[in-house]
Amino acid sequence: MSTSIDEKFAPFAERMRNENMPELAIKSFKYYYSQLVEGKTGFIRAADIETVEDIPDVESISEQTANIGQAALSSAVILKLNGGLGTSMGLEKAKSLLQIKGEYSFLDIIAQQALALDIPLVLMNSFATEEDSLAFLEKYPKLWKSGINLSFLQHKVPKVKQADLTPVTWDENPGLEWAPPGHGNIYSALVTSRMLDKLLEAGFKYAFISNSDNLGAVIDTKILGHLVETQAPFLMEVAERTEMDIKGGFPVRYRDGKLLLWEIAQCPPEEKHIHQDIERFNYFNTNSIWINLVALKEEMEKKENNLQLPMIRNEKTVDPNKSDSTTVFSLETAQGAAISAFEGSQPVRIPRNRFNPVKTTNELLAIRSDAYTLTSDFRIILNPERSLPRPVVMLDSRYYRLLNDLESRFPVEVPSMLNCRSLSIEGDIKFGKNVVFKGDVQLINSSKDQVILEDILIGDREWKMG
Repeated sequence: MSTSIDEKFAPFAERMRNENMPELAIKSFKYYYSQLVEGKTGFIRAADIETVEDIPDVESISEQTANIGQAALSSAVILKLNGGLGTSMGLEKAKSLLQIKGEYSFLDIIAQQALALDIPLVLMNSFATEEDSLAFLEKYPKLWKSGINLSFLQHKVPKVKQADLTPVTWDENPGLEWAPPGHGNIYSALVTSRMLDKLLEAGFKYAFISNSDNLGAVIDTKILGHLVETQAPFLMEVAERTEMDIKGGFPVRYRDGKLLLWEIAQCPPEEKHIHQDIERFNYFNTNSIWINLVALKEEMEKKENNLQLPMIRNEKTVDPNKSDSTTVFSLETAQGAAISAFEGSQPVRIPRNRFNPVKTTNELLAIRSDAYTLTSDFRIILNPERSLPRPVVMLDSRYYRLLNDLESRFPVEVPSMLNCRSLSIEGDIKFGKNVVFKGDVQLINSSKDQVILEDILIGDREWKMG
């Protein structure tokens, strides 16, 4: 069997070596490719797991513990997952360069947060985001003085043709033959880049890792103190689940008590209704984690630098924009899946304001509005003058999905949403100055012609035009 796997894998190894991928990355990909050839799906069945009870709540952590976290700040680093391009919004550069609030981009805000705390900032970039992101951060020379490199690169792996499990070829765009191996790749990338060793050699013991597009993910001394005080090797931030979060993964336990992360891609199709049951599974992984770097080093060495995280087998087309292109498997892992790799890992319940991602133009419009404000220490929070929860925005994807389309329809300013509970826009509508949304607003333009609105207050009603 091993000879057969070696033969099948040889063209993948050759491709990866030609792209200067490290041997550890090749070995790791072979581990997951072997599972694919053996017919493993990566599915986890509901009958084999149970819910996680008694999750510690960050809001109940004492000030004494927060003081421990404050003292540990000098041993901590901020690590941001910064490999995304924001292609769903039509972007072609690093998504973190997108202007998000006033004149500031994601990276501006992240950099300012790190500088305010005097904590090193490290980015895990993809090959597509490395150059642009580092060039952008040259405007913050103090970031470069920590003695720690500002970035390291995640790996990339070939996509696997579903028909015969060979490397896919796509002459129209050879770059599409490759895929990122998921953010679970961070652990081996920390090793191959020597970033893990460099951090430890410099005296850093703890890392807070989160997505660069999650504006709620900031250093919290209570959680850092909890990590230090409990000597936990790994903490996963989880938030209460709503209907908006049904696609996200969440921590569960095997029947033997071992923690694991259950992603929807690891759920058998016939059991997806169970995975999406927010009454049964009422917390979700925000993809913000805290990790003891010493424990990570020890665990990586023990396992030959491969944590052997559960495989996620994603079924896609080689060109995501062409449904008739070759069907492929993209083999990935999730960084949160490392909750199962460490003895003593814990989930920690956080308030919802620590999870504020911008994945679509819906969230982007809300964040840019006056419903949110940027604090003096560069945190984006709900406007203190607002008495409502975060606004829910639903924009017609035909006219607002891409950034250029959104900005062409809000060319002057974003309407006031300070007192807006929800906003739904259907059809082509352009907004001028002095537009105020209040309460629950539904705008419908059923005509083919664009409608222009300005100097108007729209509140608590459905407006039909055209």
